Amino acid sequence: MASTMRGSLFSALNRVSQRGPSLVSLRNNREISCMAWGQRNDQLTSQITSKRYVSRSAIINKDDIGVSRRFSSRPERKSMLRLHAVTLKHSDYEDDLDEARWDVPEEETHLDPTDRRKMEEEEEATWWLYDGTQESRDVLAAMRAEEAQKKRWIQNASPPVRVSEIDERGRAYGRGSRKSAQARVWIQPGEGEIVVNRQDYLTYFPREAHREHILGPFVASQTCGKFDVTAVVNGGGLTGQAGAIRLGLARALEKYNPDYRPPMKRHGFLTRDPRMVERKKVGRVKARKSPQWVRR
Repeated sequence: MASTMRGSLFSALNRVSQRGPSLVSLRNNREISCMAWGQRNDQLTSQITSKRYVSRSAIINKDDIGVSRRFSSRPERKSMLRLHAVTLKHSDYEDDLDEARWDVPEEETHLDPTDRRKMEEEEEATWWLYDGTQESRDVLAAMRAEEAQKKRWIQNASPPVRVSEIDERGRAYGRGSRKSAQARVWIQPGEGEIVVNRQDYLTYFPREAHREHILGPFVASQTCGKFDVTAVVNGGGLTGQAGAIRLGLARALEKYNPDYRPPMKRHGFLTRDPRMVERKKVGRVKARKSPQWVRR
C-alpha cells in the first residue's frame, strides 16, 4: 500500500515538474509549492513523505488558469462526494436568536383592586401557617374551601333581585293552575273591570265564594279597583277555575310591582294548591266511601 502511494506521488511530481510552478494540496489542508522550474523530484518527495497524512488523489491547481485536475481512474463528475472525514467543532449549534424570536411573553394578569386587596389580606392572615410542607398546603386548601362554601351560602341565602316585567302594552302576565284547570291572566291599570273568557266575572261565577276567592290578591296588596283583569281559563270546574285565576292574578301583580309580593306571600296566594281529586277504589262507592253494610 505504501509503495502504491509513493508511486502515485512520483507520477504527480513528474507532472508538476513538466507543467511548471503549482500547488499540491494534501488531506491535512497543507500546500507545498514548487518555486523553481527545475526543482528536483527527490526534494519534493522528501517534503511530501515527511508529512503524516497524504491524500490518495493529489489535486493540482494552477494559479494562472484556475483549473483543477484529479489524478484518478474514476471519471470526472460535477459533484463529487467527500470520501474523507471532516472534523466539526464541539459546540452548541442552536441559534439563540431564532428561539428568542419565537418566545411569546407571558400576559400579565391585572386583578381588580378589590380582589387584590382580598388576596393580600388572605396572605397576611395565613403567612404564619405556611412553612413549605404538604401538611400546611392541605390546611390552607381546606381553609380556602371553607371560605368559598361560606360565600356560596351567603349568596344563596340572599333574596333574588326582582324587577318589574311589563310588556309594550303596559300589561303584566301571570299563569295559574288548580286541579285540572289552566288560566292565563293579564292585568293593566284601569277601573277594576274583570273579564273571564269574554264574560263579566259576575256572570261567569254565580257563587259568591268563587268571586271572593278571585279578589283575594287585590285585598292583600290593597289594589282593589286599580287594575283591569283579562283572564282566559279552560279545563276543570268553577272551583278549579277560580283557584287558577287567583294564582295567575297574584303572579301578575308580583310581576307588575315586586313590592306586592310580601303580603301575598304571607297569605299563601303565590303557592300552587297541590290538592287533586282522589281516585275511586275498587269495592268502594267513591275514593273512600264504602257501600252500605247489610247484616242479612
